[in-house]
Amino acid sequence: MKNPYIFGYLPFVTIVLFSLTFGVYTVGVLIDLFKGIGLYTGMREFLTDLQLRGFLLIVVTLVFFMLFAALKLIAETIHETAMLFFSKDTEGQTYLQARGGTIIYFFGALVSAGGIHSIQLLLGIFLLTTFIYFIYVVYILSKFMSIVSTIGILFFEIIIWGVLVSGIIYILLKLYNGVIASLPFVRES
Repeated sequence: MKNPYIFGYLPFVTIVLFSLTFGVYTVGVLIDLFKGIGLYTGMREFLTDLQLRGFLLIVVTLVFFMLFAALKLIAETIHETAMLFFSKDTEGQTYLQARGGTIIYFFGALVSAGGIHSIQLLLGIFLLTTFIYFIYVVYILSKFMSIVSTIGILFFEIIIWGVLVSGIIYILLKLYNGVIASLPFVRES
């Protein structure tokens, strides 16, 4: 007898692992930043180095956990909306078939522990894992859907993610330009 919920914990563990690996890297960057601006010695008056790193790791890991959990929620919503528009399956069997792909993210999270000292490697592993998962899900779903529906799902998800990421980049650039323009030592030429 096969239990369909055997891998139900994998998304949570995966998010925790990715959050920890990104958190450990960020703590190292923050410690270097605090040393560079002279804040580290003041913080060391109240906390030991291990306590400071532990507190920072908890806070930063929590922030990354919230980010990855939000990304997972957004991704599931986009995917299920695409399935609503393009799938003829009314019982949800195609979606259940693709759930096994969560193990891809789990192994990606395990591999990310090896890239803990490089943000490029961490981001590369995360993006490669996401790409492999996307290809796997499209492949599994294509077995149950017509070619037109598969292409529709593909384009729908790519367009929605493209619009979402472009909007976020645009907002961040506008925010950055606003902050830079408001600094008193920046003079217009």
